[in-house]
Amino acid sequence: MVKKATAKKATTKKTTKTVKKATAKTKAPAKPAKKAVKKAAVATKKKASKTKQVKLSGRDKLIQKIKQDLISQRETLLREAEETLSALPSELNFPDMGDQATAETDRNFMLRLRDRERLLLKKIEETIARIDANDYGMCGECGNEIGIKRLEARPVATYCIDCKTRQEEEERITEGG
Repeated sequence: MVKKATAKKATTKKTTKTVKKATAKTKAPAKPAKKAVKKAAVATKKKASKTKQVKLSGRDKLIQKIKQDLISQRETLLREAEETLSALPSELNFPDMGDQATAETDRNFMLRLRDRERLLLKKIEETIARIDANDYGMCGECGNEIGIKRLEARPVATYCIDCKTRQEEEERITEGG
């Protein structure tokens, strides 16, 4: 009987160990699943970083450089306009009429310059928006690409050189010149 009891205990211990191992096996996949999820996340991040690192062509690099230059120019123009407006006197009263006329002429000249810069700021904003919309560098009239040299010389250009030349000739004819 002792042998049977010992055998039963041994069998019970083996059965308990087997049950524990079986339950451990069913619970264990949670850890490898976490590792698999982490590996999948890392693989996804690598793919995402590869797609972000799209190689830019020479034209695209130039367009991005133009965008940075335009942003810098916009900031400079805004800063100068603010300085000019704060420096302009509200009233011009000089004892000498010649001095007063000169001061008014200078003031009007500065305001005209700032107005022209305001128009340029508007063009800069439109150009930056076109760059962001991937519509930059295309002629507004014929739809062809605007040449790189023209974009470098006049970043806010909306027409290719041929269309702009034709437009200026038409303006000259209508003005009678």
